[in-house]
Amino acid sequence: MGFGGKKGLIVVTALFIAAIGYLAGFLDGSSEDGSTLVGAAEAQEESGMAWSPTDRQPMRTVYYPGTEPLAPDEMRVVACGTGMPQPRLSQAAACFLVELGNGDKFIFDIGVGSFERLMALGIPLDQLNKVFLGHLHLDHAGDFPALYLLGPVNNRLTGVRLWGPAGVEPGWGTKDWAQHMKEMWAWESATRGAAVDPRGLQLEVNEFDWTEINNVIYDENGVQIKTLPAIHGTQAVSFILEWNGLKFAFSSDTLPTRWFREHAAGADLSIHECFVPPAFMMEKYGFVASEAIFVGSQGHTAAQAFGKIMAQTEPRQAVCYHFQNDHDTAPAVLEAIRETYDGPVDLAEDFMTWNVTKESIRTRMGVPNHDAFPAPPQMPKNAPDSAAEFPFGDFDLQSMEIESARATNEMIKAFNESQGTDIKGAYTSQPFEND
Repeated sequence: MGFGGKKGLIVVTALFIAAIGYLAGFLDGSSEDGSTLVGAAEAQEESGMAWSPTDRQPMRTVYYPGTEPLAPDEMRVVACGTGMPQPRLSQAAACFLVELGNGDKFIFDIGVGSFERLMALGIPLDQLNKVFLGHLHLDHAGDFPALYLLGPVNNRLTGVRLWGPAGVEPGWGTKDWAQHMKEMWAWESATRGAAVDPRGLQLEVNEFDWTEINNVIYDENGVQIKTLPAIHGTQAVSFILEWNGLKFAFSSDTLPTRWFREHAAGADLSIHECFVPPAFMMEKYGFVASEAIFVGSQGHTAAQAFGKIMAQTEPRQAVCYHFQNDHDTAPAVLEAIRETYDGPVDLAEDFMTWNVTKESIRTRMGVPNHDAFPAPPQMPKNAPDSAAEFPFGDFDLQSMEIESARATNEMIKAFNESQGTDIKGAYTSQPFEND
């Protein structure tokens, strides 16, 4: 019969008055037990109760970088590149950022296109100065020059620390690779260093023996990072990071190895490469059958093999990456994985984010800032002596258009007056120095 009649009307009225009183508590930021709206909202995240129309919404189904604290015992991992050497706008090449509750941050691989993903997180580059390369292919190391050389103009004042494998041939190792990079971009570093504080161009290269098993290459601040030999054209490794009772495993590029099976077992978060079925490689990339088989299953991990190594190592959360994640490829990859593995698995996309504690693992998509500016420097800057650092030739001075130079000097004069500074244009002042 429902709430019919006088009795029903009384009940509805009472419920209405109670609801108004309850909502009033929400609107003034308090609850019956005296807790704040934010605290109540967090407690009610799964309850479906009413939310305030003016305060923050309590449910976080996505991750907004820079808006959430990292707990002292928490690990956060952000996918900054999950794709392939075949470039696309939606997926950069391989890159994963690991952030720890002790304040440390680590970049594992930094393939082509991933630097802009890192910048979109809004993290000061002074905090992104530890990079670990599984091998030196462009889709795993190609954006390192951008991170390193463009650091000073993006407010990095600390040097970069790089770890990578030794070479099996002269000139192939990480130290030689980094030295060749600096030589190739010598003009770049000279001109950048003349324009801004150049301290961020310091580079420390740590080369290790890629054949050693469970080799500790980093042991600082309670964090250990170890390498495992990988099968990917030699001088390639996978990584294990352990901190605060948590374990992160990252395969980089490899066939599944006995070493990964042994040492990545029981990882909290295990990220391993996984390729699309070879028929897709023929359809999407134009490969012939022999290319599809060799590339997709001999130098890389087939989806069925990914499933098998996950079934053997039993991580709390498995993550497959290194394929172009689309409406048609993703179901095919998952179907192939399920032939050999029935545990939890995420098919990685750029900006997918994992929050890992001993109690739980939470997967969300990150929402990046597509129009980010550089985060501020984390220490006072030193002004470079631009004129002294970079040689100005007579040809430059002869090429200068005088009236435009005069207009520039007037702008600098107005700037100095507004800022209380006394800066002289390194180029444009020279034609007028004897005036």
